Amino acid sequence: MSANTDRYENAVARYFEAWNARGSEALAKAVDAAWARDGRYTDPLADAAGHEQIVALIAAVQSQFPGFSFRPTGAADGHHDTARFSWELVSEKDGSAPVAGSDVITLDARDRITAVLGFLDRVPAENREA
Repeated sequence: MSANTDRYENAVARYFEAWNARGSEALAKAVDAAWARDGRYTDPLADAAGHEQIVALIAAVQSQFPGFSFRPTGAADGHHDTARFSWELVSEKDGSAPVAGSDVITLDARDRITAVLGFLDRVPAENREA
């Protein structure tokens, strides 16, 4: 664990704020706070670059999973400009978590995300197509 733990925890907290932001204005503001202007998000099912595409991606996931929110499943760990963490997508109704994964983020000098490499550990069968 790095001495810069707060740096990684704060960046990851902003990341989850973006994924859990509701409403177009709040979502755009949260993405702006978390990602660098030219930031990128890539996982097996998505590839988005820049704030506009990242906002659209998050909105699409929220639309696909209404009543769900993302939460970390442990502490972020990092070194240099890179951090990793695990998460799950949890139903606000019954606490089930049909989707889970791990992400690796790269930060710029202002601690904004320049890249996310997402890995899906648990995905419902109907969502596995890339």
